[in-house]
Amino acid sequence: MTYNSRETALVLIECQNDFMSDGGAFYDGVRESMQANGMLEHTKTSLAAARRAGATVMHAPISFAKGYAELGPSPSGILKGVVDHNAFVKGTWGAEIVADLKPAEGEIIIEGKRGLDVFASTNLDFILRSMRIKNLVLAGFLTNCCVESTMRTGFENGFNVITLTDCMAATSPAGHDAAVGYTFPMFSTVSKSGDFVGDLD
Repeated sequence: MTYNSRETALVLIECQNDFMSDGGAFYDGVRESMQANGMLEHTKTSLAAARRAGATVMHAPISFAKGYAELGPSPSGILKGVVDHNAFVKGTWGAEIVADLKPAEGEIIIEGKRGLDVFASTNLDFILRSMRIKNLVLAGFLTNCCVESTMRTGFENGFNVITLTDCMAATSPAGHDAAVGYTFPMFSTVSKSGDFVGDLD
């Protein structure tokens, strides 16, 4: 399968220091999964290919004001974990996009992500439709959380979703593998960086 680069957007979800860099709030939790599939190097390869082909590149970081007022008094689940680890605070090193994947001039930064699904609290859908994007290519964190949530909504919204499974990671290789093996095929074309690079037209 080939993808017209003018109709293709690569969306990098939460590729920030708190996940991807030593010393980040969640780095120790995702390091094993990242290393198991060579996530960083494969993501760099896919990003470089998207740029060369002229595909749209979007970065979707998550961030919160100090004190996490956006989450209310009793956050739960993974968002409680964000608060407990003091992660992704605006203006801090942890919330910055990792240097290896730093946005290039002209690339789109999706603002306003506060929860799991990138579509839910941002204007991602508006931007994709304005740019006449058909192919939504996803990478980032966490495989079975924010990537999966965004994948499901993208599918429901009518986009051709492609998931680059060696460009994402979870809190365990087992969690990553379960999502990729059982859930992803129902909502996306499951792919890898090498295939994506070859399929861009």
